Amino acid sequence: MNVVDGTWPRWGADAGLVALALLPPLLSQPYADTSGPAWASLIGYEAVAVVVLVLRRRVPATAFVAGLGALVAALVTSAGEGGKLTPLVFVPLAVLLHNLGSRYTSWPRTGSALLGGGVMVLVGLWLNWMTAGASEFRGGLDVFAALAPMPLAWAMGFAARSRRALLVAAEQRAAEARRAQRLEAAQATQRERARIAREMHDVVAHSLTLLVVHAETLRARGDELPDWARAQVDGLAAAGRQSSGELRDLLRMLRDPAEAAPLQPVPGLGELGALLDSHRAAGGTVEVRMGTAETALESLPTPVQTAGYRIVQEALANARRHAPGAPVRLTVDGTAGRLRCEVENSRGVRRGTAGAGIGLGLVSMRERVDALGGELTAGPTGDGGFRVVATMPLEHAGA
Repeated sequence: MNVVDGTWPRWGADAGLVALALLPPLLSQPYADTSGPAWASLIGYEAVAVVVLVLRRRVPATAFVAGLGALVAALVTSAGEGGKLTPLVFVPLAVLLHNLGSRYTSWPRTGSALLGGGVMVLVGLWLNWMTAGASEFRGGLDVFAALAPMPLAWAMGFAARSRRALLVAAEQRAAEARRAQRLEAAQATQRERARIAREMHDVVAHSLTLLVVHAETLRARGDELPDWARAQVDGLAAAGRQSSGELRDLLRMLRDPAEAAPLQPVPGLGELGALLDSHRAAGGTVEVRMGTAETALESLPTPVQTAGYRIVQEALANARRHAPGAPVRLTVDGTAGRLRCEVENSRGVRRGTAGAGIGLGLVSMRERVDALGGELTAGPTGDGGFRVVATMPLEHAGA
């Protein structure tokens, strides 16, 4: 017999219960009466008991009434022919009563079954008195003594059903409490996201808008500026407009993640040229080595393209902050089932801006690479520069 999840299979439990209910009468009958009528009545009763015990879960009330009727018939028949059954014939009846109390929830049907059983017992006693030839085979107080513990079996079944109902109610309350807790946590998270979005809108978006406005004002007066200044202003205005669009997308995502569709296309490796131009316009120099054609890079999975673009963007920004004027070497290779981006800069020509950055750039790069199952290495080089190498596989990126 197999045990599944620590519990016996139902058919095994039924077989064990039938054996425990029907074997004791068979084993004790030789000590009560060995006559043919007694054995015939006992075998007929137990044949009915096997059926009702197997069907007790489906039809509790019917099984109880049928089992009690078979018992009354066996007792009356055996007594009428001068036979006596063992008192253990009441064991299956106790099982049926326990089952009725533990499984039946309709009080009218349960009451009707118990009332009908009581009527059958009284009718059986009357028939026994009418048909029994000798007084020793007429039931009396001995029958009531055997029936006296039967209500206890029903009460134990009812207690078991009540306990199961309490456990189910407790599990439901626990599940509702967990759902309420998750809902409260989600609401708190959404409130915090909305608060952050408001702060970013009031502070960052306002300052960025002013920056773009000033840059556009300078562009309008470009004829009064030297050539190098006009190029810087054009780059500043373009970067400001791009950042404004990305900031709007970020604020929408913070306010409502369900409406996080970007207002503008997500940047990918196809926009590397514009990113490098903006780096050069800001005074940087970059040497590019492409191991794969640009059209092939644009066919890579979107998550990999976005991660590659953001990593190159952050690495170039770090080079401008911490190593101004330093030449930058960029290598992008999208072959062999992975994308490899390497950005390396040498020592800066001038001192970097003190306190530039807040230390989250490398953290963001590492999180992007880890999310795609890749590897990121970043650290200083021997000549005082800095190198970032990100390798991301392509096999799971489109999943």
